Amino acid sequence: MAKDYDVVILGGGTGGYVAAIRASQLGLKTAIVEKNKMGGTCLHAGCIPTKALLRSAEVYVQSKKALDFGVEVNDVKIDFERVQQRKATVVDKLYKGVQHLMKKGKIDVYDGFGRILGPSIFSPMPGTISVEMNDGTENEMLVPQNVIVATGSRPRTLDGLKVDGKKVFTSDEFLTIEKLPKSAIIIGGGVIGVEWASMLTDFDVEVTIIELGDRLLPTEDAAISAEMLKSLKKRGVNVHFNVKLDPSAIDTKENVSLQVNDETISAEALLLSVGRVANTSNIGLENTEIELNNGYISVNEHFQTKERHIYAIGDVIGGMQLAHVASHEGIRAVEHIAGQNSIPLHYANIARGVYSNPEVASVGLTEEQAKNNGYKVVTTTFPFKAIGKAIVYGETAGFVKVVADESSNDVVGVHLIGPHATDLISEAALGLFLNASPWEVGQMVHLHPSLSEIIGEAALAIEGKAIHF
Repeated sequence: MAKDYDVVILGGGTGGYVAAIRASQLGLKTAIVEKNKMGGTCLHAGCIPTKALLRSAEVYVQSKKALDFGVEVNDVKIDFERVQQRKATVVDKLYKGVQHLMKKGKIDVYDGFGRILGPSIFSPMPGTISVEMNDGTENEMLVPQNVIVATGSRPRTLDGLKVDGKKVFTSDEFLTIEKLPKSAIIIGGGVIGVEWASMLTDFDVEVTIIELGDRLLPTEDAAISAEMLKSLKKRGVNVHFNVKLDPSAIDTKENVSLQVNDETISAEALLLSVGRVANTSNIGLENTEIELNNGYISVNEHFQTKERHIYAIGDVIGGMQLAHVASHEGIRAVEHIAGQNSIPLHYANIARGVYSNPEVASVGLTEEQAKNNGYKVVTTTFPFKAIGKAIVYGETAGFVKVVADESSNDVVGVHLIGPHATDLISEAALGLFLNASPWEVGQMVHLHPSLSEIIGEAALAIEGKAIHF
C-alpha cells in the first residue's frame, strides 16, 4: 500500500536528516530513506571518525612534549586498538543522538535503497519513491508531494588501480584498519590527503604525498599552502609535486611501489585521496527530467531541479561539498517547499576547515581570487607568536592573513593556519556575513588572554594599527 508524504528525503546524511528535522518543525509529514546508517558519510566515514582519530594523534604528540610543560610522562606509546575503540564510541554516541532526533520529530525512517519512479498509477508526476527494504520485505511505495535528493558522494578511485582494503585504500577502508602501517603513500594533496598525512605522521607512520598539481591545498590561499608544506616537511613528510601518474603501473605485489620521476617510492599502504564522486547512479534520475552537469545534479537558487517538486542538496550537487553546507542547503530547500522566504546561501561567506596539525580555516576569497575579481587588494598577516595565549599553549607557528578591498575597505577573505583555527574562523565568517570593515572587527574588545585576539590584531594591522606586532 502506498504511503503519502509532504516530503520524502533520499539519503540520511547530514544534509538529509537536518532537512527532515526542519520539515518536521514546519509541520510537514516527512520520511527519510537511508540504505546504510542515519548520519551518512560525515558521521560514519568522514567528519566525525577522522576527527576522533586526529584527536588521538594530537594527544599522543602532546604527551611526547609533556616535559616541556613540566609534566613527566614515561613510555608514551600508541594502543591503536583503543584508538579505534574510542572512535567507534564517539560515532555510536552521535548515531544514537540522530536516531533520537528522528523519533522526536516523528520522522518515518525507511531502511533501504530508494529509487525515483516516473509517472505511474501512484502519481501522474515522477517522484514516487520505491524503497527496496534492507530486511528483504516487499518494496515500500512512498508518494510525496516533494522529494529532496541528498544521496551524497563516495571516494573517487583511479582506473587501473584496484582498491582492496589491504594495500590500496580510500578513506572509507582506511578508517577501519586494525594496525597502523609503518609507511604510507598518499595520492592527492587536497584537504583529505593533508588531514591523513598529518594524522599518520603524528602516529609515527612514514608518509609520502604524491600531488599531481604544483601545491598542497590548492583551494586555499597560496600563503596557507606554503606554510602547510613547511610544517609537514618539518615533521618528516615527503612531498612530490607535478607528478605524472600511471595508476596501472603501480606495483602492489609485495609493498606498494611507484615511479616518481627517476625515483622508486615504496610503502606498506597506498591511500587514494583524489576527490569524490556524486551518488547519482541507479536512483531513478532517468525517470525524470533532472539534468546532470559534470556528474552533479543541476539546481536553481532554491535547490530545485528541472522537476520543480524534486530538490537536491549536498555533495550530489557539487559545490563546497561540506557537511555544514549540506545542512543549510537542506534547511533552505525545506523552507522553500513550505513557502517561506529564507536568506539565500552566499557560499563566499561560508567557512571551511582542514583539521590537520596545524589546523587551517578560511572564509571568503583568497588573494589571487580577489585580484581576479577586480578588487584593489590590500593584505596583511599577523603571527600567532605575537599572541600570549598561543605562547602559553606552546603552539606559536602559523598566522592569520586578511584580504581586504582598499576601495571599499571591506574584508573579502580571512585565512588562518595555526592552533584552533577551525574554532576561530566563525568570528571572521560573521564579519563577512555582516559586511564588516577591518576597523569594525578591530574595535571589538577581545578577551585576553585568548587565541581570538589574533583576529582583532590582524584586522587592525590592515591599517597599520596592530598593537602587539
